[in-house]
Amino acid sequence: MLSELNAYLSSRKAQIEEQLPLFIQKLDAPKKLKESMLYSLQAGGKRLRPILLLATLHSFGKSENPGISIGCAIEMIHTYSLIHDDLPCMDDDDLRRGKPTNHKVFGEAMAVLAGDGLLTESFDVIASHPDPLVTPVMKLSLIKELVKAAGAEGMVGGQAADMEGENKELSIEELVYIHKNKTAKLLAYSIKAGAILADASPEEMSKLDEFGYHMGIAFQIKDDILDIEGTVDKIGKPVGSDSANHKATYPALLTIDGAKKKLTEHLEAGREALQAIALRNTMLEELLELIAVRDH
Repeated sequence: MLSELNAYLSSRKAQIEEQLPLFIQKLDAPKKLKESMLYSLQAGGKRLRPILLLATLHSFGKSENPGISIGCAIEMIHTYSLIHDDLPCMDDDDLRRGKPTNHKVFGEAMAVLAGDGLLTESFDVIASHPDPLVTPVMKLSLIKELVKAAGAEGMVGGQAADMEGENKELSIEELVYIHKNKTAKLLAYSIKAGAILADASPEEMSKLDEFGYHMGIAFQIKDDILDIEGTVDKIGKPVGSDSANHKATYPALLTIDGAKKKLTEHLEAGREALQAIALRNTMLEELLELIAVRDH
């Protein structure tokens, strides 16, 4: 089963990475800006968010083809957030995915603009989707939900709260708020986008939202654990950076054993959400299980 999942991940990642640069290469924009955008976009990564979208379509027995462009748009949003997170005014990181961060190569100003460019282009990718199966109503819904997941009520708001929480003693509720918005909402959106394209029912959409939330929090808890137990070779950035930046984390608040227990609770809640709509034993559940055992 694991070999089947790995084959799926590898093939879908290849599809996404084949399409991603095409959206940037065709732009009539300054050469250095495009180089900066492509540098981070092609720096590797798991491509988990677009794969989650495709896996949702797969779990519903639908064609994955309409989801490839939408998945690329989500990856653009994710990549822009990483570029900006790494800036000296934010997390001030020198390494991302084993390579120098964008601002280390292109300078701070160009890194900011590259992030801005990826953010705005992502919406055009959705709005310009050529497949007639992706209706105008679907496009509007995809864009509206992406704004909520990535904007001030989602990822941007989570990042703001994360920065304000540095050097402070946060409660577990405050930490959950940060990671629900900063990490979980874009992961959950990836699943929701697949559900929109699959024309899922309101009940299915609700349970997939629930699944996406638990998966997103589980993903973040695992990240916090890897920041302590991982290796720089595996995770592609310095180990212990959260502690060095005085960030609140699940292990810091709950101990490492408490964080692992909380991880297990979210994984189980995610399984239950899928079971409620008969989507257990699908690619989505296999991806959920992968979170627990990943080393990067």
